[in-house]
Amino acid sequence: MTPPKVERVALDDAAGRVLAVAIDADDDYPNAPRSAMDGFAVASASTPGTLSIAGDIAMGQAWTAALKYGDTASIPTGGVVPDGADAVVPIEDVRVDGRSVVIETAVTAGENVSPRAGDMRRGERILEPGQRLAGPQIGVLATVGAVEVPVYRRPVIAMISSGDELVPPSARPRPGEVRDSNRYAIAASLRMMGATVRHYPTVSDEPGALEAALAAALPDCDAIVLTGGSSVGERDRTPEAVASLGDPGVIVHGLKVKPGKPTVLAAAGGKPVIGLPGNPTSALMILEAVAAPVVAALTGAELPRAFLTARLGTNARGRPGWTWYVPVALQNDGGTPVAHPLPLRSSSVSLPARAGGYIVVEGTGAELPAGTLVTVFRFL
Repeated sequence: MTPPKVERVALDDAAGRVLAVAIDADDDYPNAPRSAMDGFAVASASTPGTLSIAGDIAMGQAWTAALKYGDTASIPTGGVVPDGADAVVPIEDVRVDGRSVVIETAVTAGENVSPRAGDMRRGERILEPGQRLAGPQIGVLATVGAVEVPVYRRPVIAMISSGDELVPPSARPRPGEVRDSNRYAIAASLRMMGATVRHYPTVSDEPGALEAALAAALPDCDAIVLTGGSSVGERDRTPEAVASLGDPGVIVHGLKVKPGKPTVLAAAGGKPVIGLPGNPTSALMILEAVAAPVVAALTGAELPRAFLTARLGTNARGRPGWTWYVPVALQNDGGTPVAHPLPLRSSSVSLPARAGGYIVVEGTGAELPAGTLVTVFRFL
């Protein structure tokens, strides 16, 4: 698979993108000791005592000379602590008497002071490539002056659905027809994973139509996701159509999983081709549970995967030697959430939307009794 390409975007456009290079601090931050409180800058050794107020320290300006022993200066939060001072006494802990300040309790060196380089040190590695950028990372980039950010280009993934029974969401299905929900559910999930989706026309069941559609999409996209047209019977057209694109062709056809047994994993010219089942729950579940790492590799990001620990409310059944992805509804009345397995119907459109996530049931016994602690994977 070809590594993702790098492009530079403006800082304000970098949110949600994937960082392509490591970022090091270009300076010490803060670049001078700063006050953590509104108060008075002092030499700790001069406390307790009565100190003369030598002046006021303004925000954004450094004190022009070292603070003399026995003197103090008022300082705002964030103000630069002057030479000669090593602590700040909060304003509520002093008594102002004319041009003097009475400090009744000794303070220690460093108290209420953010030291130079206390946040970041020049040359320190701050951000690693592969991170998806959000508010915290954008703040760091702005601080170190990264006004143009090197990010991985979003992969363009072709979205193709196939089947004579499919009609667009705007149409009212006649008997035997269904609205093409898969196309939009899968496209939305791909976008949540960081991809750009390019829709291609729905493919009919006519011989050669799928081959032509795949050949048209491959040159302009980084990957193809196909839904429908894949089964394990005589009507399975996907493997032959994918093979027409070139080597290596089909790598996996059929998985010992439920839902999603007829999944096809393939490649052509270094580009992934993912054949998802036509049943809505199967298609979305396989994209989330099996194909997501492929999409993550295309984006250059770590795979985002939210999960939580829950306790099964009822038994969760699987099949010995198989992997079952079982949708669950979550109930949380305080404490550990309870996961209730939902009836697994591959053809259901609403099942993933009703579920709070899914659990994985696998192994020789392939049954988890009620009360078992399980990991619930949240949908992306």
